[in-house]
Amino acid sequence: MRTTLKHIVNIQTGIFVQTGSEGEIVYLQARHFNEQGQLHSVLHPDVKKGDVNERHILRPGDILFAAKGAKNFATCYESNNVPAVASTSFFVIRLKDDLRETIIPGYLVWYINQPVSQKFLKGNAIGTSMASISKSVLEDLEVSIPDLKTQETILNIAQLRNREKQLRARLDILKEQQLQQILINVIK
Repeated sequence: MRTTLKHIVNIQTGIFVQTGSEGEIVYLQARHFNEQGQLHSVLHPDVKKGDVNERHILRPGDILFAAKGAKNFATCYESNNVPAVASTSFFVIRLKDDLRETIIPGYLVWYINQPVSQKFLKGNAIGTSMASISKSVLEDLEVSIPDLKTQETILNIAQLRNREKQLRARLDILKEQQLQQILINVIK
């Protein structure tokens, strides 16, 4: 099936709230993620429950899309039993209820992060100093949705490829350390 995002998801913007030193809800911001959309910082609840409308609380399977700035990644929200809301840096993408059984959120994340999708999104961004991708541009992104088995296979292959990249990077570090130690031993 080939369609546009607007036909399979609902998209809403993140919200702006004041944070404090304590709270019950995590306020997710782009700075909490690396270039690949993976959390790289420890999150602390910093928003009071009364400061947030219940409809803005993220659900497992929601997709966050960083629409502002240079790194426009998509990532799947996983609650880890801590409620969270998305900042205004993000669009929250939620599958329509009748499609939850036929589309894997992780597949959409993978698809949005693909170079051809990123080229379309960045090519239609507005602004020069701080590029921003509008909701309408995101909604118009064409998506190919294969059957569930194919989606799962694609995700498994992508996960294995990412693991391979991590292992290669770790191997490079270890080789460099080994070489440095050998050179140090030579001059001793």
